[in-house]
Amino acid sequence: MQKLRSAVICLIVGILLFSCKKKEEACSLDPEILKENIELKIERLEDQFFQAEKPEDLLFLLEEYPEFTDLYLQAKLYESKEVLATELFAIHQDTLMIELYTEVKKNYEDISDLETELLNAFKYIRYYFPEFKVPKVYTFVSGFSLDLLVHEDIIVIGLDYFLPAAHRFQPPDLPNYITKRYERDYLIPMIVTAISSRFNKTDLKQNTLLSEMIYYGKAFHFTKMMLPCTADDYIIGYSQKEVRACFDNEELIWAHFVENELLFETNPFVIRKYTGEAPATDEISPDAPGRIGRWLGWNIVDDYRFNNSVSLDELMSDTDTDRIFRQSGYKPRP
Repeated sequence: MQKLRSAVICLIVGILLFSCKKKEEACSLDPEILKENIELKIERLEDQFFQAEKPEDLLFLLEEYPEFTDLYLQAKLYESKEVLATELFAIHQDTLMIELYTEVKKNYEDISDLETELLNAFKYIRYYFPEFKVPKVYTFVSGFSLDLLVHEDIIVIGLDYFLPAAHRFQPPDLPNYITKRYERDYLIPMIVTAISSRFNKTDLKQNTLLSEMIYYGKAFHFTKMMLPCTADDYIIGYSQKEVRACFDNEELIWAHFVENELLFETNPFVIRKYTGEAPATDEISPDAPGRIGRWLGWNIVDDYRFNNSVSLDELMSDTDTDRIFRQSGYKPRP
């Protein structure tokens, strides 16, 4: 069965050696969807803020971009916008901040590829969900205070978080197993996955590990539908090595969940072990990536849509995770 995902994990039992990488199939976007009448221009706010010569210049920018000021900079936490402008000016005059801004400009001098990919994603979202409102999109250099803001009205990208992995400037508040996926190629999938939460309906009374798995499975399925030519490792946030290392172990992963009767577990600490951020899923193997329950949920959701006549909108609106699982017909590929 041709899966919608090639996504991945793994390794169980400590064996990380796998054969050659699968050849990627050619992919092209749907020309009918690309006809959607949407325009997008990512505005580089970091340039305007760092070019300010006095606090009054920043105050003008705070007034010029009210959504950015209120939602990203959280102006309500300050006594006044004048106070915020003064603090921002002092921060932007700091030599390390100026150097960070310079490095961001070197690595993101041209963001036309990001703009095109995000525009196409918006067209796909509008095609499947006509009510989708296209937000304004800004970039910024936050000094590692906030990586992404994805709001109905605006999206703000903290480009300093997405410098190359080998760069000397790295987010100080994130562990290495998370920062390794803060790369340029992961950025647009992160944004689209965040947008999926607007359409991903849940029933709070369903508090099992299975319901959590399927919630994330729906999110990744949504993202793959909006970014059909994006490699699955960028969507789920695993490395290519983890992707290559996983497929032959799907039966072992599933056996662990079944034999330990995990699917209907309600203990939040147990649920977090399999779906929360972690360097590995030690309960299975030190070599199994963290968040393995999310990956398994993606497989289940893919099979559910493959085996049932269900639209994407119906899938995202469906809160009956038990039924989704039962009707998925999910079985690990041998």
